[in-house]
Formats: sequence, C-alpha cells, structure tokens
Amino acid sequence: MYTFKQIKRIWNEPVLLAMIVLVVVLLIVFVIYPIAMVFFKSLQPTGEGFDLSVYKALFTKKYFRAPFFNSLKLGVSVASVGVLVGYIFAYAITRVNIPGKVFFRTAASFPIISPPFVIALAAILLFGRNGFITHQLLKGKLNVEIYGFWGLLVVETLAYFPTAFMTLEGILQSIDPALEEASLSLKASKWKTFWRVTFPLSMPGILASWLLVFSQSMADFGNPLILSGNYHVLSVAAYLEITGSYRIPYGSGLAILLLIPTLIAFFVQRYWLSRKSYITVTGKPSAMRILEPTKWVKAIFTLVSAFLVGIIFLFYGTVFYGSFTKLWGVDHSLTLDNYRYVFDIGSEYLKDTLFLATIATPFSGVLGMITAYLVARKEFPGRRVVEALSLLTFAVPGTVVGIGYLLAFNQRPLMLTGTALIIILVFVFRYLPVGVQNGVAALYQIDPAIEEASLDLGASSYRTFWKITMPLMMPAFFAALFYTFVKSMTAISAVIFVVSGKWQLITVAILGSVENSDLAQAAAFSYVLIGFVVIAMFLLRWITNLFSYQERIRRARA
Repeated sequence: MYTFKQIKRIWNEPVLLAMIVLVVVLLIVFVIYPIAMVFFKSLQPTGEGFDLSVYKALFTKKYFRAPFFNSLKLGVSVASVGVLVGYIFAYAITRVNIPGKVFFRTAASFPIISPPFVIALAAILLFGRNGFITHQLLKGKLNVEIYGFWGLLVVETLAYFPTAFMTLEGILQSIDPALEEASLSLKASKWKTFWRVTFPLSMPGILASWLLVFSQSMADFGNPLILSGNYHVLSVAAYLEITGSYRIPYGSGLAILLLIPTLIAFFVQRYWLSRKSYITVTGKPSAMRILEPTKWVKAIFTLVSAFLVGIIFLFYGTVFYGSFTKLWGVDHSLTLDNYRYVFDIGSEYLKDTLFLATIATPFSGVLGMITAYLVARKEFPGRRVVEALSLLTFAVPGTVVGIGYLLAFNQRPLMLTGTALIIILVFVFRYLPVGVQNGVAALYQIDPAIEEASLDLGASSYRTFWKITMPLMMPAFFAALFYTFVKSMTAISAVIFVVSGKWQLITVAILGSVENSDLAQAAAFSYVLIGFVVIAMFLLRWITNLFSYQERIRRARA
C-alpha cells in the first residue's frame, strides 16, 4: 500500500509526475498497443466482428500446424545442443583452466557481434550446391543437405551457444570451490564430485540458459529464411503470409502462436534466475581456486574447445574470403569489386543504417535509465506493472514486434509507415529492456542514502537524478548504448516489416543479395557491418574508460 505522504510527494513534484506519465504512455503506445493489434487482427479475418476461424485453421490444417511443431522441435533441439556445447566451453574455461582462455572467449563472441544470419551464409558458401567443400574439394561426391532441420540445427547452435556460454561461465564462477574441495577430501572422485556437487549447483543456470536459447531459436528469422527450405517455421511462415500471400489475419495468428511459447519461456527463465541462491553459499566466500585436472582431461577439453573455435573461424573465414571473390562457386579469383559496390551503390544502406542506429541508441539508453530509476527508486501505484511492461519486448519475438508496428502505425492517428521514425521506434523499444535491467542492477549497487541526502537538502527528484544518480549509472548506460547500437545495426526480424524504399538497412541488403545468389556481395556487406560494430565497440569502451578515469580524478579531488 502507498501512503498518503508518498502519493503527495509525487504530486508535489511535477517533473517526477511527468516522467512517470511519459514512461507509462510510451510503454502503452509502443509496447502494448502493437502487440494487442496483432492479437485483435487475428480475431478479425474479415475486418468486421470477432471470430476464431483463423485459429481453427491454424490448428486443423497441416499447412499452418506444421510450422508450430517444426519451430518447437527446432527450438528444443537447438537449446539442448547449444547448452551442452556452452556448458562444456564454460567448464573448460572456469574449471579445467585450459590455455588461451582470453582467445577462446573472444572467438565465442563473434556470433554475438555479427548479423544473426552470417553463419547461415557461411554454411551456403561451404556446403551449398556450389559450396567450397562440397563442390570444389569433394567434387560433388558428398551430398550435404544444409537446407532444412539439420542445417538449421547446426547453424543456430553455432549462433546461440555463446549466450549459454556467457550465462554458464558466470554460474560456474559463482560456485564456491570449497564445496568441491570438501567432496574430494571425503574421498569422492573428481567425476563423482562433478555429478554430486558442481552439476546440481549449476542446474538453475543450465535451465535458465536452455530457456533463453530456446527463445532465441524460436524467434530466429534470418537463418530460417535462408536455410529452412521445406522445413517451415513460425517466424518465416508469418512473414510469408503477410508479405507474400497478403493474408494479414493468418500471419498475425501465426505470430501469436510464436509469442506464446517464448513468453512462457521468458517468465519461467526469470523464475529460475530469481533462484540464484541455489548456487551461492553462506559464510565468507573463499578465493577462486581451480582444482587441477589430469593432463588427459585438460588435453581433451582443450581439443574440444579448439575444435569448436576452429569451426567458428572456418565459417567466418570463409565469409571473409568469399567477400573478395568475383563469383562464388564459379570464379574464385580475388577482387575488390564487392567492396567497391558496398561503398558505392550500397552506400545508402550504410548511411541509413548508421543514421537510424545512431539516433535510436541514445534515446533507448536514456529512456532505459529513467525507467530503471523510477521502478528501482520511486514508489508509485503501478510500479511493478511499469517494470513488467518495460521488459516485455525482451520476451516478444522480433517478428511479432514488426507485425505489430506494421498494423498499429499504418493508420491514423499515428501514420508512421514508410518513415524513419517507425524504424527508430522499433529500435528504441525493442532493446529498451537491456537498458532497464542494466540500470536497475546499477542502482542496487548505489546506496540510496546518497540520493536521500540530496532530497533532504531540498533538491528535487529531477535534479537528484541528473546530478547524482545518472553519473553513478554511467557504466550501465554505456553498456546499454553498446547493446542497442550493435543490435540496431544487425537487426532484421522486426524491421523487415517496416522498411521502405526511402529507408533501407544493410541487413535487408544482405538478405536480398543472398536471395539473388550474389553470395560474394552478401559476404562483403556482412564484413563491412561487422567492421562498423567492432569500431563502435572499441569507441564506446574508450569513452567508458575515459569517463571512469575522469570520475576517479573527480572523487580524488573531492
């Protein structure tokens, strides 16, 4: 319950009240409204009245039913294999202490900073009908079918295992080695210690990682669009229903079917993450001391990790080499023509993508920090609802977001279709949850007494936020900026529904090149995009370090 004093304090601070109202209105208009439009459109197949004929068709006709079960099968398979690979990789780095840990961590980050479908492009370059391995090396003697379930399983596993790895690395590092030492001191073998101590303590993290990778696979659009073949999945089926068959109600219905399992996975994942106490210990934490494995164990884990990284380098190296070829599969002579095309004719794609991502990034970051401040520091009616809404788009697949924006803002009073603003809004609210989560985590590490002292001295909440709280949240703010910029540069599933001839994105150009079999051109676009992302990463890191340095100097002088 909120006291009269708390409500009166909010009412007496018009700026704080305006911030709360603004955040609530923005979340309703740009988060709830688009998703609701997708649902309502699926209930209005004729445009008049509501009925369930669309959902009846989705569950009774095999043509519609197959993508749902195909997506579930693929999602479960990718999550299971991806978490297994991620756990082995994380265990090798945190418990086996393999050599070259920094190198392996860096290699595992490649799929995160690159467009989501670069690995699919590499698979075509290597194992396609004119692939380097299948056509050039093996001369067609080995028939590798990369289109369909198995190709998607391999590609999505490589694309999403880093997510599981990063989560599980933190989980394994947080397990007190003293527990394993105690087990060994009681004469248990290392194998038994792993299954009786280490593995059970990491189980909540394993389940959380599994659900996260499952959601990513279900929501994946770029890889299935390139490699699905006759193996239809929900994200691509919804896209084709809207853009190909122009059956918007059925596309909306498929999007809702896609939304249901991802929402369930999201909320179950948050439940497991809230059970982090299962992997912590009471008392004083001991220093991290990795138990020395046998030479054979260390050699096996090193070889497995090297093999995995070798595959990553093979895929990305192939795309890099392919970007310099004249015509992949026919003429492999080296040329710079593809890069000339990218920076000449394709320069508009680069300019538009950079412009839109650069505009959206600070807005998403600032809105994320403001929202985090409100939900973590202020008491007001509906605070928990605001927090849930601000995190909702984290659980909503990009396909659903894109269809929602297409339906919601293609009519008055907000006619935004074809404008740069609709793409910017997709970026801002699609990646807002990361800023909110980073901001809330940062605020939990800041003593509220600092802000309370400012308020007691007569400063308003607005002045306190900008003068005291926001400077302390800068590391979280820059982390949110980096994430938003990278994801905006590499986005495809949501924005493909709202791009127009006036505003194009480099990811759309890559897909177009793949569909036109201009694989070398697609490879050049991909590496130019990766180059921009890497430059942005180092630039933001430099700014963050510079700010931290100046902050340390300021505190020292104070």
